[in-house]
Amino acid sequence: MSRQTSRPEVPAPERKERLPWEEPKPLEEDPEGPAKLQAILDSPSYRPAVEDLEFLDSDDARGIRLQLDFLKPDRRLTEHDVRHTIVVFGSTRIVEPAAAAKKVELLRDALSVQAEDTELQRRLIVAERILAKSQYYEVAREFGGLVANAGHGPNDSRLVVLTGGGPGLMEAANRGAHEVGAKTVGLNITLPNEQFPNPYVTPELCFQFHYFALRKMHFMMRAKALVAFPGGFGTFDELFETLTLIQTRKIKPLPVVLVGEEYWRKVIDFDFLVDEGMIDFEDRELFWYAETAEQIWKGLLSWYEQSGEDLVQSDS
Repeated sequence: MSRQTSRPEVPAPERKERLPWEEPKPLEEDPEGPAKLQAILDSPSYRPAVEDLEFLDSDDARGIRLQLDFLKPDRRLTEHDVRHTIVVFGSTRIVEPAAAAKKVELLRDALSVQAEDTELQRRLIVAERILAKSQYYEVAREFGGLVANAGHGPNDSRLVVLTGGGPGLMEAANRGAHEVGAKTVGLNITLPNEQFPNPYVTPELCFQFHYFALRKMHFMMRAKALVAFPGGFGTFDELFETLTLIQTRKIKPLPVVLVGEEYWRKVIDFDFLVDEGMIDFEDRELFWYAETAEQIWKGLLSWYEQSGEDLVQSDS
């Protein structure tokens, strides 16, 4: 006679009874209970720390903010397989030639009506100088395309253009990469007046930093070169920081290209610094000048060839 084995009774995983803390204290037990409960729920102390913006913006949480400012972009860049970058800096005021020409035309029209207005005269002179330098917008735009087409082409994210994410010459570099379908990075910074990123940065790779220090770190972390177009304080800041890091051997040497020799020789007299003993003679060799996108790109390839590395393929 066969022996039948009965199945064990396994309890269902669903729980039906509500737990005590899932309901507020009944009104009939304490008429003042709901108001007291609401006061607790409304108190900043009850907010989870990650949702408490007042706490996160406090001096005590500065260390946490520094970590987050570093971690978020680092994680996203890694997810997109961005290993190396060509950092491009330059003036936000040097716009594309058509826009620069339009501003000159408007100022000339205004002066034809108010010929004695000295402020209009000054602004026209500046606008004409910007128009003369607007050629560099097209150089930066072309250079962005050259970087984007390197390696295995636009879909290869191992080497990408990275800028401060703003308008002007940084926009041009991002635009050149964007126009050939490549990913391109922009690092914005929160400022008292709202800053809009240029529209050519890849949306998933446009970041907004709270701290300049962490933004600077991300400029350098993956940098394979710094290309500095004519610019002002912001461009000088990044240029001299990079030169200092190389000069002091704090970072591995990387190529630095100053685009627009006439401009850079006027604003910085490096030979004077050498003659005065403020920098070594060999410090003059930490950078070189270029005028065209092709000169910049060929110079970078040559620098890496002399270093025994490959600019595009290197994973060091």
